[in-house]
Amino acid sequence: MSDFKQKISVTWRDIAIRLAIVLATVAVIVWFMPRDNRVNFSYEINKPWRNPDLTAPFDFPIYKSEATLRAERDSAMKEYEPYYTLNKEVEGEQLRRFMQDYEDGLPGLSADYKSIIYNRLHRLYAQGIVDKVEPIEGRPDSVRIIRIINGKTAVSVELKSLYTTVAAYEQLFQDPMLSHIKELVQQLNLNNYIVPNLCLDVQRNEESRTELLAAVPQASGVAQRGQKIIDRGGIVDEKTALVLESLQKEIERRSKDQSGLRTTIMGQVLYVLLLIVCFTIFLSIFREDYFEKIRSAVMLYSLIILFSILASLLVSHNLLHVFIIPFAMVPIFIRVFMDSRTALMAHLVLVLIVACMLQHPLEFIAVQLVAGVVAIFSLRDLSSRSQLFWTAVLSTLAASLANFSLALINNSDIQRIDVGEFNYLVVCGVLLFCSYPLLYIIEKAFGYTSNITLIELSDMNKELLRRMSEVAPGTFNHSIQVGNLAAEIARKIGGNAQLVRTAALYHDIGKIQNPIYFTENQSGGINPHEHLSCLESAQMIISHVTEGLKLADKSNLPDVIKQFIATHHGQGKAKYFYVKWKNEHPDEDIDDLLFTYPGPNPYTKEQAVLMMADAVEAASRSLPDYTEQSIRTLVNRIIDSQVDDGFFRECPVTFRDIQYAKTVLIEKLKTIYHTRISYPELKKS
Repeated sequence: MSDFKQKISVTWRDIAIRLAIVLATVAVIVWFMPRDNRVNFSYEINKPWRNPDLTAPFDFPIYKSEATLRAERDSAMKEYEPYYTLNKEVEGEQLRRFMQDYEDGLPGLSADYKSIIYNRLHRLYAQGIVDKVEPIEGRPDSVRIIRIINGKTAVSVELKSLYTTVAAYEQLFQDPMLSHIKELVQQLNLNNYIVPNLCLDVQRNEESRTELLAAVPQASGVAQRGQKIIDRGGIVDEKTALVLESLQKEIERRSKDQSGLRTTIMGQVLYVLLLIVCFTIFLSIFREDYFEKIRSAVMLYSLIILFSILASLLVSHNLLHVFIIPFAMVPIFIRVFMDSRTALMAHLVLVLIVACMLQHPLEFIAVQLVAGVVAIFSLRDLSSRSQLFWTAVLSTLAASLANFSLALINNSDIQRIDVGEFNYLVVCGVLLFCSYPLLYIIEKAFGYTSNITLIELSDMNKELLRRMSEVAPGTFNHSIQVGNLAAEIARKIGGNAQLVRTAALYHDIGKIQNPIYFTENQSGGINPHEHLSCLESAQMIISHVTEGLKLADKSNLPDVIKQFIATHHGQGKAKYFYVKWKNEHPDEDIDDLLFTYPGPNPYTKEQAVLMMADAVEAASRSLPDYTEQSIRTLVNRIIDSQVDDGFFRECPVTFRDIQYAKTVLIEKLKTIYHTRISYPELKKS
């Protein structure tokens, strides 16, 4: 015991493992965290705002509505003048073709008409011929003027003064010089010589269109950082809705900025890393043993990761409200299987991680911390299923009260308090009722044993205990007495009373295999050890530990109970037969291990308590008389002998704990073996 080290030295391997756990935890949490700090709200126009007061987190433009923007763009496009390039070569080429095709004259017409038609074609090309393409064909009412590019100059021309190919052909027949010979002219197929000489300049038109649309401002104003957008309970009118939509657009726009995204990720990594490192340092200083059992560390960090991911998914997809997640489950599970301080620290780290994802973290932190603290203190001693029910109820009431108090602070009018969040808290409370079945899953997944399981194992109708009461009644009675003594000591020194009581019921189950070899089960003066050697008797006595472990494995008892079975004698000796053999063979040497229990020695406070109570209770049955002095002498002698033999060197018990154990054992044995008065007999008359 004096050699027990309060602080276990940390090796480089331990540091590497903890660093890996920290980095893995941070990586998973940050991977799922939302990147855009999205505003987590929903609203309806002309309905009350159900979320907390909203202020502008940064300067952002107030964008116009789509209808307004569309109307202004349509108005701007009325000034749009498409660009057409004049191709002078078209006229020369087509007139040259005409002259070549009718070099020998026009069929049925005089030579003068050849010059007239040539002249009329020249006039059409001089006026300008355009093809029926966009935007003229698609939107004839939107374009009234076009710009004709002739070299380095651009001249605006009314669209109605130009011809299409069809209109130009028809114009030929309307000419006074040609109208009276229309039938002859039609035979000339003059439409083959009418080709557009004004071509749409696609690139320049696109630039012009883009410039016009860009000139239309998308925003109608600017919301400055810190500016109040809407109060809780305020009516969302169209103007406010426009501001909310603008805020959402600006957030999404910023989230697409790669430099901003890298900065956000860097901030999230640093923030989460800081919290997880602080939590790991806390465990390393105050709960070093959790890292020795890797399942404990895995459970702690897994719970933080799981609930952080749930919150991230809700915030990222804007689903429901984050209050619906039962964060109080985390401290409940940790409190049941570990301790209150670790539960509180883990809950605090989880709440702070989730808070950085929300628009209004203060309200979330306050409500969840209150719920978590109430859950922890309501489970100080879990001994029944109903405690989990009341924990869920009390935690929900505390969270609702905290949320109501914050609502009163933020709203001058009680009528404007939003009841929606309270509905989510009630749903969260219902989900907390699932703690009991989930408790069983975590217990099996991580190899823990809850107090509820210990209470169930203490049921005397369990097969092993019922069999012990039938086959080895003396051992059964001894186990009950040891459980009572050990539980009282554990309560006195701050140990787990329920654990040591349950372990005491099973610590001697190995005696079921050969009950007659143990004095408490012998009757009628029959002692089978009279026919065995000291070595054989010692081996038979020692075997109840190994046989007990086999029965425990077969019955699927928790590992923590098996540890009590293995350590309740430690590495002590079967002293009666060892001393007897020594006395009978004073000059012979023998291997002491043949008389030694396999151990190991106790390494927890509860195991040490069971060893003390077991040895004292068994020895107390051999006292010739039960006086205070004889009981005190017996208790001091046995426990001092255990200390001198070094059974508690690897165990975190102090001299103060041992002294308390002695006091409890003396007082309890005095009560058990107190002198009873003799009842008088009724004399016959």
